[in-house]
Amino acid sequence: MPQSLSYLRETASQTAGPYVHIGLSPGAAGFDIYRRELGHDICGPNARGERIRVEGVVIDGMNAPVKDVMLEIWQANAEGHYAHPEGGGPVEEGFRGWGRVISDFKTGEWGFDTVKPGPTPGRNIGRQAPYLNFWLVARGINIGLHTRMYFEDEAAANARDPVLNLIEWENRRATLIARRDDSGAVPVYRFDIRLQGEGETVFFDL
Repeated sequence: MPQSLSYLRETASQTAGPYVHIGLSPGAAGFDIYRRELGHDICGPNARGERIRVEGVVIDGMNAPVKDVMLEIWQANAEGHYAHPEGGGPVEEGFRGWGRVISDFKTGEWGFDTVKPGPTPGRNIGRQAPYLNFWLVARGINIGLHTRMYFEDEAAANARDPVLNLIEWENRRATLIARRDDSGAVPVYRFDIRLQGEGETVFFDL
């Protein structure tokens, strides 16, 4: 190290934490930088299909909620098309099919509004049941974790899904199924993600 820089200390290392929120969702960290937070509107006002809400909490190996987690979501529209040139077909104006949410710093709860996706063609694996892609990072997670959320009211499609059928044990497949609640103004799907221990969510090596 050059002598002129010898007074500088190494930056504190973290797997994730406040740096994630400051850089990727500054509003959640108390920084009023953007007029509109990136990733808050997944589907836009013109998306067709059933409007839904997804809620959950990330739970650690000690059965406690993780209160500083960031989740990113990718999904197809109601026709099973992604907002990508090779996404299978056109999407509605304003449909991004991508979002970013932060857990509540006090309770660990997170949630977002979107439309229920349609079945999608898999790459050389056949047609897939409707699902959401999740990627999550938090303090203590060295590499972002990938998982999927399927819908309990798509039982027939789930039974044929080529990815779900790669999971040998039924109780492990169940960790990817969100439960539907129709008691409110819009359907709510509950999807809790367990990082370790009994009922650990299935994560994918991508």
